[in-house]
Amino acid sequence: MKVLLAGATGAIGRPLTRALIASGHQVLALSRSEESASAVRGLGAEPVRADALDRDELLRAVAGLRADAVIHQLTSLRRPRRTLDARDPSNLLRTRGTTHLLEAAEAIGARRFLTQSMVLGHGYADHGSRTFTEDDDFGVKHGNVADFIIDGLRSTEGQVLGAGHLDGIALRYGVFHGPGTWFDPTPGSRSTPVPRNGGGSVPWIHVADAAAATVAALERGRGGQAYTVAEDRSASWGEVAAATAAARGGRALRLPSWLLRRMVPYLGVLMADTTLRASHAKAVRELGWEPVRRATEHEVPSVKHRAS
Repeated sequence: MKVLLAGATGAIGRPLTRALIASGHQVLALSRSEESASAVRGLGAEPVRADALDRDELLRAVAGLRADAVIHQLTSLRRPRRTLDARDPSNLLRTRGTTHLLEAAEAIGARRFLTQSMVLGHGYADHGSRTFTEDDDFGVKHGNVADFIIDGLRSTEGQVLGAGHLDGIALRYGVFHGPGTWFDPTPGSRSTPVPRNGGGSVPWIHVADAAAATVAALERGRGGQAYTVAEDRSASWGEVAAATAAARGGRALRLPSWLLRRMVPYLGVLMADTTLRASHAKAVRELGWEPVRRATEHEVPSVKHRAS
């Protein structure tokens, strides 16, 4: 297929671009700057110069282009922010950005649209031993600072899954780990603080495994469906931080939960207050995909993707 990819130079975008091309797809990648366009060319994709938040610029940039699918992987999560509100960059990309990209999809004749969502949309709270599936309630607010994130996730999923003229698919990723993420094992990368007591346990996914799942969803996913893309077990923030630090030859940065809340309230809700488990069985069953890495392991195990 020919694919218009938004977010090609992000943590998941880079391995996704490579995976799409390796699978025989052609990638047109949105690029806001010449630096981004150069990076896109280096990945083997063709840049399309536009900002997804600028509707008119985006529609001008795609005028005359044709593509089979659009993949929305735009976020702005490089560093945790002190405050969150409706104007948060990632929120705007999930709300207004999704609207604009859906218009672009119609303009270029795309029939498929995949959007990035998060399994944490089931709710930032302690869910105990309950395991969530795609059939459970999604976009649940709990009256905390993460409600703005819930709003963004509900918006992008609602717009995409409700677009009757498209095969819309929502990919509910676990927390990303791997190169370019908050939990980057590359020597010299920045440490992200975690609760001293380890914090809650949440689903995780390596960016390379997330990319493989996205390609599988593009090729085999059912329109109108959401898929949980996560490892087979949840892990605490402390476990993942320790494994990441060990891989780069350092120590995890641990802080008291009260200090995390004061520094960045969102990190308190996310890391200290939330415990969540989710099943990826639907993605395994319908997409022929399963993860090959674990957030708590340093080495990639010799496990293969299931045959489709």
